Parts: sequence; structure tokens; C-alpha cells
Amino acid sequence: MNDGTIFVTGGAGFIGSAVVRHLVLGRGNRVVTLDALSYAGHEENLAEVENAADHRFVRIDIADQDAVAALLAEERPAALLHLAAETHVDRSIDGPEAFVRTNVLGTQRLLEATRHYFAGLGSREKERFRFLQVSTDEVYGSLGPDDPAFTEASPYRPRSPYSASKAGADHLARAYHHTYGLPVIVTNCSNNYGPYQFPEKLIPLTILRALAHERVPVYGDGSNIRDWLHVEDHVSGLLAALEGGRQGETYLIGGENERSNLEVVRTVLGALNELAPAMFDYRDLIEFVPDRPGHDFRYAVDATKLRQQLGWAPERDFESGVLQTVGWYLDNRAWCTAVTNGRYGLERLGSPT
Repeated sequence: MNDGTIFVTGGAGFIGSAVVRHLVLGRGNRVVTLDALSYAGHEENLAEVENAADHRFVRIDIADQDAVAALLAEERPAALLHLAAETHVDRSIDGPEAFVRTNVLGTQRLLEATRHYFAGLGSREKERFRFLQVSTDEVYGSLGPDDPAFTEASPYRPRSPYSASKAGADHLARAYHHTYGLPVIVTNCSNNYGPYQFPEKLIPLTILRALAHERVPVYGDGSNIRDWLHVEDHVSGLLAALEGGRQGETYLIGGENERSNLEVVRTVLGALNELAPAMFDYRDLIEFVPDRPGHDFRYAVDATKLRQQLGWAPERDFESGVLQTVGWYLDNRAWCTAVTNGRYGLERLGSPT
């Protein structure tokens, strides 16, 4: 899909900016990034493509249907990857309304603008256009320690305001496919990590707290389990689904790296011991704190469908991926300062989602 413009909503966020950088720098696509620049979206994430001729940034709220419609008519994209979302579970517990507004209402208005745009395309343009709804494994609920991993056939059982809002967005996207014929593909991924992740999430927060010689909080006893997916492996999975996936289908993207939260934190702190040794063991900074409400025990996804049908596979194991990620944060402390910029303190706990 190198011959058409691609829209990326939420393209100044963690995963979205990784998609944009890959498309522009790695593949030579023309990309229009749409982002409202809320607390987790920052133009600093797009510094590498700031002067690229094939990239345009537009500050826009996806809930502004008229503005989105005008931009679609102006740029006439061949595909739209929808990553704009509120994503932090702790924040959704504190203030669920913002999640409903962006993830549900915003997605509906984006779909509606796209539906009208799609209806006006010629037959060849319609044939190639795709709307990729990027979602999370959290919509499927929680697994027990011995339960099989989620598959595309698993029922939706969201258990937090965040996952419920993403479930609503997924249902709307599928409804627009079945009702209006919009060529929608849905992906659900496991926990992402890697460069440019906002410092409220577990891995970057662990790094920054440890470097500041502060206590590193772990919810409960740290036994909750997640499957971890490097963001660059996620990007390759998204593009595999976009280019080879069948419209109306769902594809799960997982890293095949199940770890308990305590194992994750210890791995990160062990990498810090190696790359930025101090006069003490960073792992001694771990502090167990009261669990959060409704904390899901385990997420894991079975990516067999994406592997078998589209030939995708993750390339990074967790330990080497964490080592690379820790190295990036050590080399980019100015980025951390720039994106937090006094608006976000490291006193919040890091979400393992």
C-alpha cells in the first residue's frame, strides 16, 4: 500500500508514532497524522518525521466529525489506522467519562465521517480502502492461570471502564462493516512496550523511578500476568492485517512473552543494573502496594490466525527487547522531561496494561 495516503489517528502517541515512523521512514508512505495532543500524545514523538515531505501532522479531535470529514475529502486516503484512544486503566477508574467520550463517541464519529467518505469513492478506490480498528486484549476480560489464551472467537467480557470503552469501539467498527459495508478490520493486541511509551506505564515508570532512586511500586503480590509485545512487532502485525487481512475479520497480535508483573519489574531493574550500575541493586527498590480495584489476573492471546493466514511472527524476545528499551530511555532522558513537562508527576502507579 505504497501508492496512497494513509491516515493514522492517535499518531503522536506511543504506538501511533511507531506506526507513523515505520510507514514514512521505513516504507516511504505518505502519512497524515491526526492527534488531539492530549496528555499522552506529543509532537516530540514525531521528531524523526517532522521535516519529512511525506508526512503531515494535523491537530484534530476525532470527535469533531465535520473537521475529520473535511480532512478526508481533502487528502483522500487509501487507508485509515485508528489508534486514537484513552488507554490507561487507572485513569479510567478515576475518570471514566473521558474514556467513553474518546473511545466510544470519538470512534463513532470517526466511523461516520469515514462512511460518508467511503460512499463517495470510485469502485477501484473502494476496493483498496481499509479502516483498521486497533484494540486491546483487555476487552476479553481476565484469564485464570491455566486457561487457554484468548482467540478471535473469545467472548467480550470487559472489566474496567477502559476495556469497556474499547469493547464499545470494536462493536461499533464491526457494526459499520456489517450495516454499511465499510471495509473494517479489527486487531486486538497484548501489552506493548518499547521506546516512546508515556512514563505512566509500568516499564518506563519503573525505569524513571529507579533512576531517581525512588521506590518502585508493584500492585498486590506482583503475580498478575500479561503477555508482552514489543511495539515494533505490533506495528508489523498491524500492517500485515491491513494489507493481507480480510475485511470484517479480527486478528490477535501477541508477543508470546507471558510474564508476571513482578518478573517484568525485576527484568527491567536487572537491565538497569547492567546498563546504568549504581552503588546498590535496583531490584531492592521494589515496594508492594495495595492492589487496584478489579485488577484482571491474566491476559494472553493466541496469534495463530495471524501467523498462519498472513505469515506474521514477533521477532523480539522479552529480555532483549527490555534491554533495548531500557537503553533507549537512558539515552533519551530529555524526551522524558519534554513529554512530562510538569503536567504529570511520577507519583502515579504504573499500570501493567
